[in-house]
Amino acid sequence: MSTIGYENWAVDLADVGPVYPFQGSEVLMVVLGVAFWIGWHRIQYVREGKHLEEARKQAIDHAKIQESVERY
Repeated sequence: MSTIGYENWAVDLADVGPVYPFQGSEVLMVVLGVAFWIGWHRIQYVREGKHLEEARKQAIDHAKIQESVERY
C-alpha cells in the first residue's frame, strides 16, 4: 500500500517530487488543524469560565471564609 502513489522506489528521487504521505491534502490538514485549535480554545474558555464562576460563588460565603481562616 502506497500513500504517495509509488509502488516501486527504483527511480531517481530527484524526479519523484514530494515523498511524504498524503501529498496534496496539505490545505485540508491546515483547515482541520485550525478548526481543532479554535475549538480547543473555545472549549477551554467555557470550562474555565464555569470553574471561575463556581469559585466566585464560593468566595461570597463570608462565614465559610471566616471559619477557614479561624481554623488555622
